Amino acid sequence: MSNLVTLSENPRVTVRRAGAPDSEGDCVVYWMQRAQRGTDNPALDVAVAAANELDKPVVVFFAPVPFYPHANLRHYHFLAQGIPDIAESLKKRNIGFVLRRFPEFSLLRFCDEVKPALVVGDENPMREPESWRLKAARKLRVPFWTVDADVVVPSKLLEKAQYAAHIMRPRLRAQLPQFLVPPENLNACVSWKKSKHIASLESDFDILQDWQLDRSVGPVSEWRGGSQEALRLLDDFIKHKLRGYDTGRNKPENDPTSRLSPYLHFGHIGPLTIALAVKNSDAPEADKAAFLNQIINWRELSINLVRFNPDYDNFECGEPWAHRTLAKHARDRRPVIYTEAQLQNAETHDPLWNAAQRQMVNTAWMHNYMRMYWAKKILEWSPTPAEAYRIAVLLNDKYELDGRDPNGYAGIAWSIVGKFDRPWFERPIFGQVRYMSGASTGKKFDSKKYIEQNLSPQGF
Repeated sequence: MSNLVTLSENPRVTVRRAGAPDSEGDCVVYWMQRAQRGTDNPALDVAVAAANELDKPVVVFFAPVPFYPHANLRHYHFLAQGIPDIAESLKKRNIGFVLRRFPEFSLLRFCDEVKPALVVGDENPMREPESWRLKAARKLRVPFWTVDADVVVPSKLLEKAQYAAHIMRPRLRAQLPQFLVPPENLNACVSWKKSKHIASLESDFDILQDWQLDRSVGPVSEWRGGSQEALRLLDDFIKHKLRGYDTGRNKPENDPTSRLSPYLHFGHIGPLTIALAVKNSDAPEADKAAFLNQIINWRELSINLVRFNPDYDNFECGEPWAHRTLAKHARDRRPVIYTEAQLQNAETHDPLWNAAQRQMVNTAWMHNYMRMYWAKKILEWSPTPAEAYRIAVLLNDKYELDGRDPNGYAGIAWSIVGKFDRPWFERPIFGQVRYMSGASTGKKFDSKKYIEQNLSPQGF
């Protein structure tokens, strides 16, 4: 039992419902949601370690639902493609897997069927998933732990909201020797034998059939979900793109990025896997440092925003100085005002912005440098900053495969309400919020090439 106490005191673990595991329980249940992978998953490792200590099997319960806010067919298709990889990797680790789908998605009902000694889940700071975890903690009759599996440094160690990357960076750096280490990937010592009354779908079952989904945004053929594809992209990035990343990452026409953010969002790959692969590569130190700054410092600053600010996805999350300066310029004359429909359809006078919007609609992806320009122009062309923020979140969440994610919300907050930034020289509309123009932005990369690449009529 002392080893279980040590497990529960792991900085990654939050004890949602306390108590000793039920000695009469038949297994340990891992409720998989955010970390949709069977390897390099610290939450799953905690569940396996606890099960081994209790001399019980461990079973993963995964049950997607069709009503996640703002998700559509594009997102669900990508999620579903990752399920066979989950099943395959769990089998190799001697871990059971039960796949269900709405309307048979109840964790509580499943626990009544299998009689767990302990339930372990992964953490997710987003509003809706966090409410599901709170509900589970109230209603489960056995201990319930959640594990911070999709960050390098456990979020709770930062204790409060962080206001800038340069403030957060040394705090993270001090923790890296302890946490930038490979997950254990323990095998379960006891096999889980599924009884006949426990229903489970096959891993290749079409979980989307008959669901009432928003089907207005379809899948994109160039993307395929799953851990194996994520690892392939990681290997390609390290071999062909990491060298030169420090100076080339802001050139969207060449797409020098890893393109791993959708896989991080769905948990098909973990940040530890990516960070360790980059750290251990033979790329120049400047390139490795630039990428690690993105995957650890900026990504975890975004997660910190969502964890500690309930207004993370709306205008109210801005800093007081930004609210004051935007209010001061609220009545400034806009050069043009576009409707939500015009923006969605890329019907503006700016070919660079139109190319970015079409890249997002057609490919489910937009280069991060262009996302900043894209959001700032929405601020310039909207009747109010609050309306600009609403439209930016709506379009980002609807079309991006990595939408509905802390990274996206932090990027919009930085662009429109100065989050994690500082006041700049005052100008119309923006006040002291940092400004970006097409002329200056276009000089930093081959904007003509980028426009030609993305101003195709596909999807319009």
